[in-house]
Amino acid sequence: MFHRFAEWVQIHAGRVDFVFRSLHSRNYRWYFVGNGVSLMGTWMQRMAISWLVYKLTGSAILLGTVDFASQFSAFLLMPFAGVWLDGIDIRRLLVATQAFGALQALLLGVLTATGTVGFGHLVVMSVFLGVINAFDMPGRHAFTVQLVEKREDLMNAIALNSSLFNSARLIGPAVAGIIVGLVGEQTCFFLNALSFLPIIVVLLRISGVPHPPSDTSQPILEGLKEGIAYAYGHEIIRPVLILCSLASFIGMSYIVLLPVVAAEVLHGGPEALGILMGANGLGALMGALFLASRKDARGLEEKIPLSFGAFGIGVALFCHMRSLFLASAMLVFNGFWMISGWSASNTLLQTEVEESKRARIMSLYTMTFMGMAPLGSLLQGYLSHKIGLTSTLSLTGSLCFLGSAAYYVYRMIMLSKTRSC
Repeated sequence: MFHRFAEWVQIHAGRVDFVFRSLHSRNYRWYFVGNGVSLMGTWMQRMAISWLVYKLTGSAILLGTVDFASQFSAFLLMPFAGVWLDGIDIRRLLVATQAFGALQALLLGVLTATGTVGFGHLVVMSVFLGVINAFDMPGRHAFTVQLVEKREDLMNAIALNSSLFNSARLIGPAVAGIIVGLVGEQTCFFLNALSFLPIIVVLLRISGVPHPPSDTSQPILEGLKEGIAYAYGHEIIRPVLILCSLASFIGMSYIVLLPVVAAEVLHGGPEALGILMGANGLGALMGALFLASRKDARGLEEKIPLSFGAFGIGVALFCHMRSLFLASAMLVFNGFWMISGWSASNTLLQTEVEESKRARIMSLYTMTFMGMAPLGSLLQGYLSHKIGLTSTLSLTGSLCFLGSAAYYVYRMIMLSKTRSC
């Protein structure tokens, strides 16, 4: 019996090791740890800001406005940031973005602790954060490739990045809900400022990172035009970016309405909001780990519309839940398929793109949710005010499903033409 148990342990230990195989790369392993601490603080702050905005204004529309201010400012700068990132040492840039992120969190903490924070302050701080993210987010995506020693482990590293992001999404809001209820939002902001220190130390100590050569003399506008033309002309990259934009605009934006769901539908407080956001993160973590267990990138094109289609159905059903348990269970479902779609899209793009254009394509990919999601947030906030929360989410979830179905039909047509040739 002991022999069988030892054999079972060995087999499952091997499977776990396979799921986390990209952590064998020393630089990526340390980056993974430091990034995890930083992301935990980021999600604590995000939940605290959502609750603070709703507490100050009581408005679903203004919730969408703050989200718009943060993400749309990033959207405007991101295309130019992508061109610039293709010609610099990304590691040094990330050190700067983390330092500015810590400063932004610290300012928020001081304003809230002194009782001087207002809605206008939150909008300004959100714009500041958006400017930081315009460089930080595509930089993180492009930097991952430089940290992984074996090319075949790239898909695993991308999936683990998603699992880390969503582990923080799972734990951070739940912890923040408790902290906000006990000692206020400012504590979450101060903790977020501290959370940037480990990743800054890690980035400064990473060594031997290869930096792909790039033509730094290329004008920004010319480089931007070249990147957009490359994405538009690529038969795989173009439809993936279009579907991601659609899913972000009419699907992902429901997250900004969670404070309304927690307070007005479920009759809860910050703890209920933390549970809802944590449930969404749990599902996303499960989806990311499932993708990390895949051996290769085969079948990703089919997985993308399947994931976003199932996610659309989940959004349409979520708005009909009237208990915290059922709503949380639906958010686990939504989180699983949402992150499956985003991670599969990220992996497919990273696999298909030319090295010299990686940061530009990653900036376009990041724009699909940093630009379209805030526009969707404004639209959903407005629609929920006009036609009600349930009707809004039913409509947008259904449209997300129809868009995924259209993508699938388009890809099948293109594949049939390729085979006939």
